[in-house]
Amino acid sequence: MYIPQDFASSENCLNDKIILITGAGDGIGRVAAKTFAAHGATVILVGRTLQKLEMVYDEIEAAGHPQAAIYPVDFQVANEQSFIDMCNAISDEFDHLDGILHNAADLGQRTPITNYSPDVWMRLMQVNVNAPFLLTQSVMPLLERSKNASILFTGSSVGYQGRAYWGAYAASKAAAENLMQTLADELEETTCIRVNSINPGATRTKMRAGAYPAEDPSTIKTPEDLMRDYLYLMSDESIGISGQQFEASKNSF
Repeated sequence: MYIPQDFASSENCLNDKIILITGAGDGIGRVAAKTFAAHGATVILVGRTLQKLEMVYDEIEAAGHPQAAIYPVDFQVANEQSFIDMCNAISDEFDHLDGILHNAADLGQRTPITNYSPDVWMRLMQVNVNAPFLLTQSVMPLLERSKNASILFTGSSVGYQGRAYWGAYAASKAAAENLMQTLADELEETTCIRVNSINPGATRTKMRAGAYPAEDPSTIKTPEDLMRDYLYLMSDESIGISGQQFEASKNSF
C-alpha cells in the first residue's frame, strides 16, 4: 500500500499526542522525532546513546516545540524487567501513550548463512524482534488509554522476500512483519489501536551506507523525504487502517 497522494499534513496534526520513538538518536528516528514534535507531539526519545538523544532533545527545545522526554535503553541487553521499568517511568509522567514508532534496528553481517555468526544472529533477533515485542507488550495498558493509538513498525523489502547474504536482518524483519499482522488482528475488535508497517526503501542513513558502501548517497532519498508518510500513519488520518504493509511513497523523492 501507499499513502494517499492527496494527503497533506496540517501543522497541528499530532497536537497533544504522546509518541514513543526507538532509535531516536540518529537517522530516520531522529528526523521523525523532530518532525512529530514540530507537528505538536510530545515525543519520548528512546535509544542506546544518551548523548545523541540529548542532542535531539536540545534541537526540539530550541525550536520551541513541546518538551520531549528521554529514556536511554540498550536493546541488546534489555529484558522484560527493563521494559516494565520503562512503562512505569512513562506512566509516572504521562497517563497514556498515543503511538510507538519501532525504528531501532541492527544490520548485522552481510554473509552467507553458513558463515553467519550465531552470536550476531542472536543479537539481531534480540534488537530487531524481541525488544519491540517486549516494549509493545509492556506499554499496551498505556496505548489502550489513548482514544486512537498507532503502532508503526519499520519494514524492509528483505522482510517480504528473503535475499542472499541478508541473514538475520531479513529473518528479523520478516518476524517483525508477522508480529505487526498478529497484533493488528488481535487488537482490531477490542481496542482503538491500529498497527501497521512501513518500508522506507533506500534512504540516506548510516545503516544504508554500511550495507551499500559504494552507493552514491545523493541518488537516494533522505529521511526528511519520508516524513509525509510517517505523519499520515501517526495522525488521525489513518484511523481505521490496520494490519497493512506500506511502501514509502513513489513521489517522496
